[in-house]
Amino acid sequence: MIPMFDPLYLMLMAPALILALVAQFFTKATFKKYSQVGSARGMTGAEAAHYMLEQRGVNNVEIEQVQGFLSDHYDPRSRTLRLSPDVFNGRSLSAIGVACHEAGHALQHASGYAMLSLRSALVPITSFSSSFSYVIIMAGFFMNAPKLVGIGALLFVGAVVFSLVTLPVEWDASARAKVAMVESGIVLASEAKYSGRVLNAAFLTYVASAVSALVTLLYYLMRAGLLGGNQRD
Repeated sequence: MIPMFDPLYLMLMAPALILALVAQFFTKATFKKYSQVGSARGMTGAEAAHYMLEQRGVNNVEIEQVQGFLSDHYDPRSRTLRLSPDVFNGRSLSAIGVACHEAGHALQHASGYAMLSLRSALVPITSFSSSFSYVIIMAGFFMNAPKLVGIGALLFVGAVVFSLVTLPVEWDASARAKVAMVESGIVLASEAKYSGRVLNAAFLTYVASAVSALVTLLYYLMRAGLLGGNQRD
């Protein structure tokens, strides 16, 4: 049975989908709310990220603008911090919080944070195994071959591991940012909690992604007969 028409799949994925939608809505709403609140110092997100890194002795990171809403990320391969227009040019607590979070990844990189190194190493492996797993799993469903679905499920484990490794990486980057923003004088202690709320909301999206990956793996294992008894017809 094709997953999208399988009652078992729908039953398992419904809570994960609801969590993902709630997380996405909460993140956008929180960012929008505090994008209306400026900081006392009046820095832009790009300036805040640069100053935070400078104060921590990290001077080899490029900061550039990229298109997209909340498309912000740090690329450890080129040591480049890429910020969306609203964050790069914004002077709000939301913009500063997101920019400093990404700068937190640069601090992780500079300090040799093991989990960031692990996540970076998993990227090419996960990219291949995740894409290939879907091909094998779909072939297994169409051919009614549970063993083939099981092989695909084992390949999909890479995507689950990546999602789980991402959680401490993102949490740690936010923790570093929350401390550095105040210690560097980018925001006042009274303002930091509002920037922190934006980061906490964003972290929920990573939790939702991990839950979705785990539930998807659970479904594949059940359909392959590797979990919960015999496979379903």
